Amino acid sequence: MEEYIVSARKYRPSAFDAVVGQEALTTTLKNAIATGKLAHAYLFCGPRGVGKTTCARIFAKTINCLHPLDNGEACNECESCKAFNEQRSLNIHELDAASNNSVEEIRALIEKVRIPPQVGRYKVFIIDEVHMLSTAAFNAFLKTLEEPPSYVIFILATTEKHKILPTILSRCQVYDFNRMSVQAIVNHLKFVAEKEGYTYEPEALNTIAQKADGGMRDALSIFDQCVSYTGGNLTYQKVIENLNVLDYEYYFRLVDHFLKNETPQCMLLFNEVLEKGFEGSHFVSGLASHLRDLLVSHDAVTLPLLEVSDSIRARYQEQAQRCAPKFLYRALKLCNDCDLNYRASQNKRLLVEITLIQLSQLTLEDESEGSGRSPKKILKPLFNQPAATVSAQSATTVNPHTPQATAEKVPSAVKETTVPYNAPQPSPLPASGQEERKIPKIKMGMFGPSIRRISQEATAKPEPTSAPRNAPPQTDKPKPPLQEEEDFPVTEDNISHSWFAFINTLSQEEKAMAQRMKVIRPKLLKDAAFEVVVDNEQVKVYMEQMVPRIVRYMRGELHNPHIGMTVRIAAPTETTRITSKPQQLQAMSQRNPALQKLKDEFGLELV
Repeated sequence: MEEYIVSARKYRPSAFDAVVGQEALTTTLKNAIATGKLAHAYLFCGPRGVGKTTCARIFAKTINCLHPLDNGEACNECESCKAFNEQRSLNIHELDAASNNSVEEIRALIEKVRIPPQVGRYKVFIIDEVHMLSTAAFNAFLKTLEEPPSYVIFILATTEKHKILPTILSRCQVYDFNRMSVQAIVNHLKFVAEKEGYTYEPEALNTIAQKADGGMRDALSIFDQCVSYTGGNLTYQKVIENLNVLDYEYYFRLVDHFLKNETPQCMLLFNEVLEKGFEGSHFVSGLASHLRDLLVSHDAVTLPLLEVSDSIRARYQEQAQRCAPKFLYRALKLCNDCDLNYRASQNKRLLVEITLIQLSQLTLEDESEGSGRSPKKILKPLFNQPAATVSAQSATTVNPHTPQATAEKVPSAVKETTVPYNAPQPSPLPASGQEERKIPKIKMGMFGPSIRRISQEATAKPEPTSAPRNAPPQTDKPKPPLQEEEDFPVTEDNISHSWFAFINTLSQEEKAMAQRMKVIRPKLLKDAAFEVVVDNEQVKVYMEQMVPRIVRYMRGELHNPHIGMTVRIAAPTETTRITSKPQQLQAMSQRNPALQKLKDEFGLELV
């Protein structure tokens, strides 16, 4: 039986032209070899399985080739190339720094550097996973790396460039390897499948390429695994079963349910996914990826960002045309919030189901019924007159036998609504079929009538002549509602009350800013303007971004359109940082003098 070799080793490139997805780097190396401009140290960095060690080996073989080809590749026929291909070359040394990371290993390597090559021009040292070297080993290696013999070339490879000492980086030419695109991996898998005589579906290879996450070695390993499961017939259904990947069909069906507002079907589909053994976090992340693909499929400009097969691409385009961009934006936001809160949630299934309920309500015509957010609260006013006029009117209509002298004390704006003596009194109960009126919410600042408003109404409208005692009731034309002038006075207590009321409206994402705002006390300056003093520039920037929201909220709460807000940084003399318990007691006593009085009366001591 022939010895089996995995595809990642069997189809490992042996020439620069065979390297997939790194054309810019291989061209640079070939040009350097052709012109003879070789550096003494190279650093190859990038993700796993993208060709760092492979390129280092090809580079080492090519620079030692005795008869290089015109295209810059090795001939594979000279003694140096044959020794390299048979893994018996004495000019190329590989060191795994993950297991040989001590100072002694580096000193042994330095001793080998002193021996010149026997065949070929250069002696190449390839150090893989170089970031695993200890600091002492790096320091012992510095001098040799900076000034090696003319016949020595070092090639360092790492997946974590940020762990390399800056003194090492400055002595090397750095080459950054990129992740491979899905299409490049699919093309290479097609080549391998055709070489091995396997049958495949394009969707199956595309799923393997996406699962590999930009690494060719991972893609070939997954490819071998799927071939063993399917017996050489790579179908889409068999591949997703073997890799435990959610099918595209689930997400296409789920979005169709969203567009039709079919909440029960969404929850049943999620239950079907859970019964197949998938985690809720994988389901949510897959749904977010599907919505992202729909978003890029919506516009022809962003369509190249969709990395799927042609048949699946057509389905994405068809469904994307039925989804409004606003729906996709809000759906992505909900999925992202669910993904962020999933790990901290105690009831993970409920969290995902609530997200599905919100998603299925995004396209409802009436946003007040459900829009993925809290419903709008709209309270209709009880009467068209201002609150103060209504209260006065109710006082005059309680008893129709009230003397006329008492009624004359009420402003003229109120006397217009006085019921005649013999007029029938309206029933306190609502008429049949008439919607029951709700009492409006009285907001902060509505402490009584505005004197200026009442005086203006009194001068603007003359007092009507009283009707005869036995005259029948007259039906007046409906009067337009009075415009309430929002000029209620603003006090520091009102400002402080509205300040904390606004803090309670902040969302969970703004919890950190809410905690900062709780320790800030707004200070009323003059008229309706107030000032907020913060500790540093960063808090000032965040607070200035919230100024429009705060001002808009306070104007509505306090019924004053002239409210303004300014933010400034506290002066050094204003900032007092509490570092001890006596300072804490002093600060509390300043806010509540009764606390100090209580301490003195009972002789209490601070513990």
